[in-house]
Amino acid sequence: MGRIFSPPACLLDFIEKHGKFIIAGHDEPDADCIGSQLALASMLKRLGKDALLRSAGPFRKPEVRPYKELFLDMINDGDREGAAVIVVDCQGPQRTGALCEALHGLPLAIIDHHEHDEGMSAGNAAYIEAQAVSTTVLIFSLFKALRLELSADEARLLFLGLCTDSGFFRHIDLGGEGAFCVAAELVCAGASPKETFAEINGGRTLASRLLLAVTLGHTESYFDGKLLLSTESLAETEKYGIENRDSDMLYQLLMSVEGVEAVAVLRQHTEEECAVGLRSRSAVNVAEVAAVYGGGGHKNAAGAYVKGCIADLKPSVISEFEKILTCPAL
Repeated sequence: MGRIFSPPACLLDFIEKHGKFIIAGHDEPDADCIGSQLALASMLKRLGKDALLRSAGPFRKPEVRPYKELFLDMINDGDREGAAVIVVDCQGPQRTGALCEALHGLPLAIIDHHEHDEGMSAGNAAYIEAQAVSTTVLIFSLFKALRLELSADEARLLFLGLCTDSGFFRHIDLGGEGAFCVAAELVCAGASPKETFAEINGGRTLASRLLLAVTLGHTESYFDGKLLLSTESLAETEKYGIENRDSDMLYQLLMSVEGVEAVAVLRQHTEEECAVGLRSRSAVNVAEVAAVYGGGGHKNAAGAYVKGCIADLKPSVISEFEKILTCPAL
């Protein structure tokens, strides 16, 4: 049936002990992060707790923009008074952007499905399951543990996060059938696969497709087609608008090329910094490549922010992949 996740006693005790929570997620949130925050806040309110939704933003992805007005991007002294913190979908407050400093010193719990360094969550109430397809799956298990029946809206939010992080189930491999069991329960509770697919993939602008064409046009092939590398300049981002970037579709198209094992997309995030996005098939662990640049993520989806420009970074990224893709096993 695949693994069914259960929240640890320390998290259940943490929730029972405190009456007020700041619910925070990583900066540049995706639907797994936002869906987890909103469903968790709804759960806590049903338990008679206070729940404050906070996110540094920006809400760039089309599927999360409608929820922006439900969040505040700052934490004041009144928020901190008597509050505990639950950080979702990331390793801790250090990934919450501008919220990080204001969260310091508060009781902390973490709910996440990314790989964590040993000791990073020590001393905190941590619910970390790197085998879970999404953080919303872990929030779902928390509803089950607390014997709370899902509302249709809670089911929809959890299903949204599950679908985005699984690529609408494209990334689920053997042994991942538990995700389908969760999905079935969410649909029974009121989530609509049809509406969720439209929420994730619809409403794109013509500019988003033009930017996609430009970025695809920059793609270069290395190591007999095992690595595809593309770039997006700051000028191109400014011309088409960062809100028109469709990274998921770009990765999907590049990963569909015959023979490709890994994809790297380098974007000039600011004049001083580059964003590195990495995707791979099962044989290549791009989280290890991201770690070289101070980033992280999953084995097959990772990223980092790196000081410098594309021209200087590109040879380094190619060199890191050369160590992997020229191995006899590949």
